[in-house]
Amino acid sequence: MKNLIYIGFLLAFTFAFSQKKTEPLKIQSNENAKVQFKDSPVLFFTNTDSLILQVHPKAALIDSLWMNKLIKSPLYDKELYVLDNDEMFVADLEELSTELLKSRLKHLNSKTPFKIEYNPHLEQVIRTYLQKRKSSISTIMERARYFFPMFEEHLAKYNIPMELKYLAVIESALNPTARSRVGATGLWQFMYPTGKFYHLEVSSYIDERSDPYRATEAACKYLESLYKIYGDWSMVLAAYNYGPGNVSKAIRRSGGSTNYWNIRKYLPRETAAYVPAFYATLYIFEYAKEHNIKSKENAISYYATDTVQVKRQLTFSQINETLNVDIEVLKFLNPQYKLDIIPYVKGKNYVLTLPRKDIGNFVSNERLIYAYADLEDAKEEKPLQELIKLEEKITHKVKRGEYLGKIAAKHGVAESNLKKWNNLKSSRLQIGQKLVVYQKNANPAVTAKVAPTNNDSKEHFYYIVKLGDSLWSIAKKYSNVSVQNIKEWNNIWSVKSLKPGIKLKIFN
Repeated sequence: MKNLIYIGFLLAFTFAFSQKKTEPLKIQSNENAKVQFKDSPVLFFTNTDSLILQVHPKAALIDSLWMNKLIKSPLYDKELYVLDNDEMFVADLEELSTELLKSRLKHLNSKTPFKIEYNPHLEQVIRTYLQKRKSSISTIMERARYFFPMFEEHLAKYNIPMELKYLAVIESALNPTARSRVGATGLWQFMYPTGKFYHLEVSSYIDERSDPYRATEAACKYLESLYKIYGDWSMVLAAYNYGPGNVSKAIRRSGGSTNYWNIRKYLPRETAAYVPAFYATLYIFEYAKEHNIKSKENAISYYATDTVQVKRQLTFSQINETLNVDIEVLKFLNPQYKLDIIPYVKGKNYVLTLPRKDIGNFVSNERLIYAYADLEDAKEEKPLQELIKLEEKITHKVKRGEYLGKIAAKHGVAESNLKKWNNLKSSRLQIGQKLVVYQKNANPAVTAKVAPTNNDSKEHFYYIVKLGDSLWSIAKKYSNVSVQNIKEWNNIWSVKSLKPGIKLKIFN
């Protein structure tokens, strides 16, 4: 067996040794022959009874540290910011000469812990972004108005450079529900095993990899542990993308270097482009004004939101009906809830994030909101077959711009029922998809609890909608009047129709 091992190594290096005039190496069959490991820049044989192999202590240390962590890389799929070679754009920009870029990169390098140095490839990446992606960067800057203060709060807690907030830009374009083709999810693109390691819950109702607050906390812990291993933030970025084990292989192939630019050619294309993409993003955000890139001003400010812990299961539709908070706002602020439902589990801390102006309304009316949810749930908990008997079946074909909440509002049904009727596991829809909808029929026996649509023979009056009104708050003002009544009396199928100044018909 030992002879086979020696012959294998000898064949591997025949060409290298054929260039030197040395005596042929003798392969020892001595039973006492040993394989030795030595910290050496080259791998070589000796004419003694030992084979000396090269090792890299730093790489071995990294391996051992990482095996103790039992963490695999959570990130494999970067499409927005990692450019293909055929995407590179090298045209000159009047606003940015090479000398000016060098000067700015030198300034960035002086105020960050990253080793930011000019090189032609980085210049190409920056020019490509400025030429091709200004519009998308402006949109991302809008999202950054909400997410960056949250990131900075966590980064400061773990003593991590503030510039690493730009990492999430590369990972997800600041989309908390982003999902890669291999399943990496959220702002920081955690794979399921890594999310589990950092206690990010994934269930039928919730995916905390999409929870901005919890996922950011987990990302900071992950980055902190990587830095303890590498001691170099550029290497941390490479390991975040490619995985510590794979980076260790690149270190070995480079001859033991732990400098990112030395191991870069031993990394796959995507990871080799990853760190330049990060530096290019950092540059563009820091010099956005000089390149006339402006953030849109529509995003909610992080400081204009607050959270409250729920004490029973609530749906986004129920919150929308009671507080008049737009469904899309609820989805943006609470992206971790996969079914637009905030579950309630004893011992768990599931929170609802709302605009600060709505938090006070929620706390002040919490008991009433839960009572309303109880009534709504009681209606929906009827057996499916009973619902089908009471309701008329129609088919809705999904059109461009429609989403589940909008379709539910149009037909006056609950989102949860739409999901139940169509066996939907998420709220995602495709254009042209057909949905089964059960609408209440015109049978008087069935609609006895709801006033008929044709109420011309009954007495009624008009209520003028005020700023801040919701269908639920209006219904509360009158006895025996429900939200569904108001919808049917006034042909309202969307809360967006409820604008200050309009008149609502209310029947006695």
